[in-house]
Amino acid sequence: MSFRGAFTALVTPFKNGAVDEEAYRAFIEWQIEQGIDGVVPCGTTGEAATLSHAEQGQVIKICVDQVKGRVPVIAGAGSNNTREAIELVAMAKEAGADAALLITPYYNKPTPDGLVAHFKAIAAEASMPYVVYNVPGRTGLNLLPKTLARIAKAVPEVIGCKEATGDLKQGIEVIEALGKDFMVLSGDDYTVLPLLAVGGSGVISVTSNIVPAKMSGMCQAFFKGDNTRAQALNLELMPLNRAMFLETNPIPVKTALHLMGKMPLEFRLPLVPLEAAHAEQLQQALKAAAVI
Repeated sequence: MSFRGAFTALVTPFKNGAVDEEAYRAFIEWQIEQGIDGVVPCGTTGEAATLSHAEQGQVIKICVDQVKGRVPVIAGAGSNNTREAIELVAMAKEAGADAALLITPYYNKPTPDGLVAHFKAIAAEASMPYVVYNVPGRTGLNLLPKTLARIAKAVPEVIGCKEATGDLKQGIEVIEALGKDFMVLSGDDYTVLPLLAVGGSGVISVTSNIVPAKMSGMCQAFFKGDNTRAQALNLELMPLNRAMFLETNPIPVKTALHLMGKMPLEFRLPLVPLEAAHAEQLQQALKAAAVI
């Protein structure tokens, strides 16, 4: 299995406190119509931290059903509790996801030996392709390339990683340590094109929620050798990338999608609506990019 190009870390729409299935299905369909290369339900951007297990299973099932095999689905299914991660991965597998996105355990900050044991235990109970998610800004733990190489050797199910450090040096070291067959997806919208240039496979993107065609188009232009087009799209995306992180993700991107008429503006605590000053900056960026 190969994951290549732009994958959207899907926002989860809510309505009156519940998952808005109608808006979610319509949003996924729009993403596919716009040419996205794959989708990722129940990640950080999808507010997975505030979904119950039942809701997480529901969201993944809706996504898989709506996609109907047209693009790959990488389902967010990680946890800092290994037993819980096993349950979530089993749920993603049963729903028919193509792979599971597994964040490194957060807060408890395991040692390298603990990380290897964590992924081995998941594979022993719920084997399917895994994409390991390294996001030190969220977890307090940086998965170093040498440890990732140990994990990939011990757990053949680990076929790629989402590298969200924003550190190009580390991204290059991951590619160097894991080899050309290991898929390295950027988890940082600012560094997609540079990471592609050194051997990356694509991106799991926040910004592609609002401009899937541009993010996918940049990746495809690069793969076709059209560097002029890829560079132009990269520069067009930069103001939107900045706008998507005016505050904690997914507050700005969900607000943008609401302004675009894609879904209700509803968060789950502890996330709250965008501050007024940032809301104005966001609207200016979206208007400048002709998104609204």
